[in-house]
Amino acid sequence: MDRRAFIKLVGLASVFSEAMVRRLLAAEQPTVAVAEGRDYGRATRNAVSLLGGMKQFVKPGAVVVIKPNMGWDRTPAQAANTHPAVVKALVEEALAAGAKRVKVFDRTCNDERRCYVQSGISDALKGLRNVELKFIENERFRTVKIANATVLKEWELYGEALAADVFINVPVAKHHGLTRLTLGLKNVMGVMGGNRGSTHRHIEEALADINSVVKSHLTVIDATRILTDHGPQGGDLKDVKVLNTVIASTDIVAADAYATTLFGLKPADIPVTVAAHRRGLGEMNLNRVRVLKA
Repeated sequence: MDRRAFIKLVGLASVFSEAMVRRLLAAEQPTVAVAEGRDYGRATRNAVSLLGGMKQFVKPGAVVVIKPNMGWDRTPAQAANTHPAVVKALVEEALAAGAKRVKVFDRTCNDERRCYVQSGISDALKGLRNVELKFIENERFRTVKIANATVLKEWELYGEALAADVFINVPVAKHHGLTRLTLGLKNVMGVMGGNRGSTHRHIEEALADINSVVKSHLTVIDATRILTDHGPQGGDLKDVKVLNTVIASTDIVAADAYATTLFGLKPADIPVTVAAHRRGLGEMNLNRVRVLKA
């Protein structure tokens, strides 16, 4: 909504000053927080702090799911999985905000035990109380009907993700051979059961369907080092670019849109982002997004 339409609609022009109207308009804008630094835990905390802190999302007694990408038998330096320092910082912030329990899991592509260990996330979370680093249990998937779906009228989704009081989506920003990039919207595939490969034909619409059901209360994109080619698995350090950046937003589409620019691309270049925006799942026009930096 532009300023003229807004003022006409609510009749504020004759009541409030222009500055007050601008503040009201800004409050309606989605916000993307961007923090930089070589201390990835601190950068993560700073990004969340720009959004008001973890207590804005996690209330005392809440059950929190933190869903990183740890689908590949790769080390942190190879940038195929979410950096363990980013995950640990979010877990600790959730606990400090009063979470009763924090659950961390992903449906991996490579062997889950090797993925959890090689990613560094297993070691990072070791010893933390009220934290469960869980392997996916097939019996916990349940079939969910998807209202107003374009491609997937129903799908098996992980029950613990759906039942969580807070779902925090924590992808790593990287190249993908099929979707060009994989960011927040695609990271939600980690809570999908069934034959995920069957969605590849219309993957942008399928992901919009899934994200209409699995709502990310907070999306934190790990761009501490990004995989620029041969994704999503990678393996060659020549394809890794270190950016020391963490992005956070309550708007998953806006977060993905901003992260896209780190690859020298535009949000409109990514069909997954375009489909989600068209379906009303978030804002992809960065001119309509407030960007805060730390």
